[in-house]
Amino acid sequence: MLVLVGFLTLMILPAFARTRSDSRAFQCLNNVRELTRAWRMYCDDSQDALPYSAALDRQRYLFQYVWTTGSLDNNPANQSNWNVTRDIQVSPLWKYCGTNAGLWRCPGDQSFVVVNGVVKPRVRSMAMNMHLAGWGGTDGGWGWEKAWKFYLKATDFAPQPPAKLFVLMDMREDSIDIGNFATKMDGYSMTSPNGIFYGFNDLPGAYHDGAGTLSFADGRAEVHRWTDPRTVPPLISGGQVDDGFASPHNPDVAWLQDHSTRPK
Repeated sequence: MLVLVGFLTLMILPAFARTRSDSRAFQCLNNVRELTRAWRMYCDDSQDALPYSAALDRQRYLFQYVWTTGSLDNNPANQSNWNVTRDIQVSPLWKYCGTNAGLWRCPGDQSFVVVNGVVKPRVRSMAMNMHLAGWGGTDGGWGWEKAWKFYLKATDFAPQPPAKLFVLMDMREDSIDIGNFATKMDGYSMTSPNGIFYGFNDLPGAYHDGAGTLSFADGRAEVHRWTDPRTVPPLISGGQVDDGFASPHNPDVAWLQDHSTRPK
């Protein structure tokens, strides 16, 4: 009898783990879809203008138009980590997302900070495609603006299909900081890609059995599986991973590039 119980336990536990993982992926998919719907509603009410994916300190006058301000780290003194009133509730998307702060966090993200002895979950896992209005409409001084499109209005997407332009994604807890995800575009070409130049500026989330959740400008969302192990190095809980590195011929980089922007 004990042998049978042990056997059944071995059978049930993996299935339970898969069910829990699938449930988190479904919830994350719903979160990013709803947050993208809020993004779309904001654009509709703003004469098609996109909210900025970030803004520089010298552009503080533009903060009211940034989809989320603040930068995450592991410092409990930084209220952006744990206080939804700090950045999320003053976001221009807040009123469009049913004032639901839970949409901003992947349920698979277990990161937290300890504030005066109290464990507080970090409030955000989501990041926006950097090329959606950039840093206050610029490339932040990195020099990318010369070669790549920064979309300021939804009408700027053409000829890139909205279905191939990602809006939001869940990012790794040890890579996320400001509100945008910067795809490294070196080596990108629709006709003659040069994968030797591929690399990362940021790392995507992989909370769902090696997959991340992304939404797209046409309103859909998907759980996308990363195929190269270099895209998902071991998680550094409570710390920061080296998220800027070369990754030649990485198919995940090629996919991110093809879904981030187009040459001017």
